Amino acid sequence: MDAPLNTRLAAYASKLRELNFPFADAYDDLVARLYSGEVGSAAPALGDEMPPFLLPDRSGALVSLEELTSKGPIVLSFNRGHWCPFCRITLKTIAEHHDEIAQAGAEVVSIIPDRQQFTDDLRRATQDTIRILTDIDSGYALSLGLVAWVGENLKTLMKGRGYHLDAFHGNDGWFLPVPATFVIANDTRILARFVDPDFRRRMEIDEILAAIKSSSSRR
Repeated sequence: MDAPLNTRLAAYASKLRELNFPFADAYDDLVARLYSGEVGSAAPALGDEMPPFLLPDRSGALVSLEELTSKGPIVLSFNRGHWCPFCRITLKTIAEHHDEIAQAGAEVVSIIPDRQQFTDDLRRATQDTIRILTDIDSGYALSLGLVAWVGENLKTLMKGRGYHLDAFHGNDGWFLPVPATFVIANDTRILARFVDPDFRRRMEIDEILAAIKSSSSRR
């Protein structure tokens, strides 16, 4: 679909509703609960320093925020997991713009709670252009106020579709990160951010590119 990211996401959400897929109403209920609880409101703000992290990559090596930003700005994308269609649409769309992002001197990093053994399909879908780090037990996302429990109704629906978060995460908490995108300069300052409890909406590619280019002009 040759359209802006949020148009693609909205089309997918609309198709779920059109097909009377039970997830559509469950997603509405979850998002309403997250908005009511102001989930994500405490996440780092524009101009803040992004809190440091040390998370494992595919090889098991620990990767730090300092290491990543030492090479230039990064696009840090929190996603719910390899199984999430909205996250897959988002990351595949970002991957389509890999050359533009790389030419601007930036790297895209996705943080998900899934263990690395479950991420191969996502890597293939994005042509291995995005570095994927595992946030064990969602500890880093939790420290940023970006974690929520899925709820019993959605948990039942997900298990019925084969989405076993207990296996994906290695724990039985059934917590997921709130998807968020941060464009971070090489001094770890946040140049742009998008935090919305409605995981069906994400930062547009044009906004990501504009923030990266603004980082280049500051150097």
